[in-house]
Amino acid sequence: MAGYLTAHRDALSPYIIVDAGNFTGDVTPQGRLKAEAMIKALRLIGYDAVAVSGNERQFPGDFLRPLIREHALPVVSDAPGYASSLSFERDGFSMQVSTDPARPEEGRVNVLLTHLSVEAAKDMKGWNVIITSSGEEREEPLTVNGTVIVSGSPKGKKLGLLTLRKDSEGALTFTHAWQLVGNDLQEDGPVRSVLNEYDRSVAALMKETEPLPGTTFTGASACAACHQPFFKQWQHTRHATAFASLQAVGKSEDPECIVCHVVGFNEPGGFYSLDATPDLPDVQCESCHGLNREHLSDFSPMPPVTERTCLTCHTQENSPEFDYPRYLEKVRH
Repeated sequence: MAGYLTAHRDALSPYIIVDAGNFTGDVTPQGRLKAEAMIKALRLIGYDAVAVSGNERQFPGDFLRPLIREHALPVVSDAPGYASSLSFERDGFSMQVSTDPARPEEGRVNVLLTHLSVEAAKDMKGWNVIITSSGEEREEPLTVNGTVIVSGSPKGKKLGLLTLRKDSEGALTFTHAWQLVGNDLQEDGPVRSVLNEYDRSVAALMKETEPLPGTTFTGASACAACHQPFFKQWQHTRHATAFASLQAVGKSEDPECIVCHVVGFNEPGGFYSLDATPDLPDVQCESCHGLNREHLSDFSPMPPVTERTCLTCHTQENSPEFDYPRYLEKVRH
């Protein structure tokens, strides 16, 4: 996103960049590192207004507020200690960006940032634009009583471009487009440095944890002794290279990613590291069929694999195009 904005700054100008909030994760040690990295990156990208709302409100104020002050991130919020609105003048547009649904200002272009749902936004009067961070995915904006309602793309996979124009009588018109921000775009060096620092911090955090003792997973090689055809078929699936896909993007020491790319992570006897558990990277037999050491000696049945099994990792957030019958054909054996 930063690279795209840098490359297209002249073509996009004049503009303001806003984020409707929910940009942090859970309040965990890794979640704190992520929040810090996000604040640094949003400031480097040059955001004009960032809402501190749903997820961010979970963090203690004495953690988030000093970070925001240190990096001079322009924040709007109804939380204590923050401004509820910011004002901008851009090319003849007098604009207010706010998080207070009760305070649109007469004679200005009013933009409301909210973590509430699109349905809730329909009842908010007096706003020209409402941007939600509820996680809902809408391809096209919704227009209700003259208000344009758009929903930010979950996990920042797309950048929303909402263009406002005034007609000859001063009335606002708009166009909307999505810009994919995938790996085909040139990265921004300073923002990449922030992300690299985050990855190193997360890796160090993981090294401070201890393996969970307990019954050990066997890995696919033990299954191959009796199930050779199935093992060979698995070797040609993307499951068999799941860990390598993390290594390719520098995420092989990130617990939030590892959990769905190895066997038994965060479970007793499961994956801990390549050195400590070299037989357990990738999505192997026990990732789907479960742990049953007795099966090796008495052939007792393994737990059934159902759509629910797949949905533990193929969530809407991580695998939005997941379709059980179609994906099953890729791994069926």
